[in-house]
Amino acid sequence: MNFCPPIPKHPRITAYADKEVEDRIERKDFPHVIHSTACWRKYIGTWEIKEGRLYLINILGHLKLDGEEPLFADWFTGELKIPQGELLQYAHAGFGSVYEQEILIKIEQGSVIDTKIKDNRRT
Repeated sequence: MNFCPPIPKHPRITAYADKEVEDRIERKDFPHVIHSTACWRKYIGTWEIKEGRLYLINILGHLKLDGEEPLFADWFTGELKIPQGELLQYAHAGFGSVYEQEILIKIEQGSVIDTKIKDNRRT
């Protein structure tokens, strides 16, 4: 996904204590990218759209999602961009690379309101 939806302040989202983070770094419990300049937010979120609703299903890094159930992303309104197909143009910054297609999903308060496919081979 070429977008990082924000993580809200929520009772089920907590930060690891500094000592826990240090211990996890030492044990190599985090992917290397979380401690590099490639991941300024210091976490990787895993998202899912199910039955027309966006959910946060996991957080890896300095934050954690408490409980087993996915968290409905009712705080999020915006557009998700999901690249598909072959890489057409590489950009070494953010999410600027261009792929053959993009799935554009409009979300309003966590619910999908529109989905489009953009074909970048025709631009």
